[in-house]
Amino acid sequence: MFSITILILIITCVISFTAFSNHKVMDDLIFYPPAITQRNQWYRFVTNGFIHADIAHLAFNMLSFYLFGEAVEKEFNYHFAEKGKMMFMLMYATGLIVCLIPTYLQNRNNYHYRSLGASGAVSAVVFAGIFLFPSIKIGLFILPPIIPGFVFGPLYLILSVYMAKRGGDNINHSAHFWGAVWGIVFVMISFNVLTDFNPITNFIEGVKNYYFR
Repeated sequence: MFSITILILIITCVISFTAFSNHKVMDDLIFYPPAITQRNQWYRFVTNGFIHADIAHLAFNMLSFYLFGEAVEKEFNYHFAEKGKMMFMLMYATGLIVCLIPTYLQNRNNYHYRSLGASGAVSAVVFAGIFLFPSIKIGLFILPPIIPGFVFGPLYLILSVYMAKRGGDNINHSAHFWGAVWGIVFVMISFNVLTDFNPITNFIEGVKNYYFR
């Protein structure tokens, strides 16, 4: 069956590699708040997610996206049936936008600010996966996958808030945080409105089963 995850991964890699050697492509697609404020280039909310700073940045994002995207997409297909792929793509696309709204509001006239990468949307997919599969084992840096998702999630959010406040590392931790939050919110709203599946109950039961299996 055709995979939206693989399609997004391929498109992102192709555009990112093109931008590595073409500064005009990079400048045209990057998230640059003044260009949005003054020239109404709203498309930058989306296009910045298809370019990356370097190969390591691209590889980390796409590996994380692939590892969670395939499972989340399958779950969407199961519950939403023929609408599954569309809903998965909608979550990813809106994740690109929502994760950068706080960043835009804070830097709308900051001529020195630029941001790029799919991290926010990837965080949405990762946290959708954690919400749907709370007992999934996750690794952290050099650690093997031993931390359950429902433990990793809060730790990641707390770390993102701390790093965003500290700043100084040229990483948009705010986008990571809001992307992650959006992934959970999107699952809660879409599943409750369009399916008979209750993701909140499923999450609670998943945590209970982890401790009392």
